[in-house]
Amino acid sequence: MSPLPCSFFARPTLEVAPDLLGTLLVYEDPEAGRLVGRVVETEAYTADDPAMHGWKAEFGPEGFVRPVGRAADLFAAPGTAYVYRIYYRYWLLNVVTEPEGTAGAVLIRGVEPLEGEAVMAARRPPTLKRRRDLTNGPGKLAEAFALDGRHHGADLTRPPLYFAGEVGAAPLPVAVSSRIGITRGIDRPYRFYVPGHPFVSPGEPSDLRVARKTRRRE
Repeated sequence: MSPLPCSFFARPTLEVAPDLLGTLLVYEDPEAGRLVGRVVETEAYTADDPAMHGWKAEFGPEGFVRPVGRAADLFAAPGTAYVYRIYYRYWLLNVVTEPEGTAGAVLIRGVEPLEGEAVMAARRPPTLKRRRDLTNGPGKLAEAFALDGRHHGADLTRPPLYFAGEVGAAPLPVAVSSRIGITRGIDRPYRFYVPGHPFVSPGEPSDLRVARKTRRRE
């Protein structure tokens, strides 16, 4: 498998996010062997986006982002891994986009297991009853692939962790919605997914969730 080049990620985030659908997330795990999943769901986070970590990044006197905190890493070279933890438990894999010096990232929300599924299943809770629950969410897929803070800052354009194109694969249909689980920027249609695919995460888009709660209060 040939990794996608840096130039693939050095583009506007809203172009990279849907283009990642159908690509392969590959991890050549030195202990467990090769793991492969087809990307079926992504979310985009742009420089002007209040839901992005780098939205309030601090800048030094020369106008450059200060090299402190995780927000600075969103300005790194395109193709860099941006991995962080939520709820003190779940790790999430993002890939940095845009030319270096411009903030942007794409969250990988769901993948379909293609290779190494038994290893993925062994890393997930033994009580899982449905195959799709292996990797139909950003925290789930990170756990299945054993991705964590050690992978933050990795170059995702070369092994052992990288994205690859699937030779001969037909283009996948793309649906768009608001992102899931956010409280800012909920009106932005920055979530891209393969409609009807079982490995798309089951969460409710944030704009629909807010609208539903608003109706209840009325």
